[in-house]
Amino acid sequence: MILFWILGALLVASAVFVISQRKPVYSVVGLLLHFAVLAVFYLTLNAEFLAVIQIVIYSGAILILFVFVIALLSSGVAAFSVGPNRMPRAAVPAGLIAFVALAFVIYGIARTPLVTAVHAATTSIPGAVGAPNVFGSVADFGKALFTTHLLPFEMTAFILMVAVIGVVALAGEGTPYVPSLRRARVVEREMREAILRGGEE
Repeated sequence: MILFWILGALLVASAVFVISQRKPVYSVVGLLLHFAVLAVFYLTLNAEFLAVIQIVIYSGAILILFVFVIALLSSGVAAFSVGPNRMPRAAVPAGLIAFVALAFVIYGIARTPLVTAVHAATTSIPGAVGAPNVFGSVADFGKALFTTHLLPFEMTAFILMVAVIGVVALAGEGTPYVPSLRRARVVEREMREAILRGGEE
């Protein structure tokens, strides 16, 4: 129980650190700590597979993606900054909508067959030894991911791709090499057309 409260305090502190920093790179560092503590939570639940996935995918690949996106966005928009002084008025309604959506997601997860099976396995026989530990196993995780949560899984990949494309588009508008690249393509096309005209003559 003491470990639970310590990990919970670290989770809340790291989350507050993420949203309170003006520099996005510092927020990424706080998010890394948040993911690491969450992986320890999975270990306490005997879900070693989920803990490894949390470290490898989120603490590795996803955070590297965030770093690249921040680097591209910072290079393309010089006046980019995040902080309470530049918080738009739409932030409060957006936060409320996000909170309601998160509540629905948590309610949906609690109603999934995997979670209800874990609850039944751990509470149906009080004091029983050797209850089936389905939470976090590879087989049950894969079954739940590609059956119950298939649509959210695909939508997450689509949203990440849209975000990356949007950041690249924003960064490309302000970088000095984009006009020169377009000019080089125009020159290359003109040279190709001139060569074709010379061959026809």
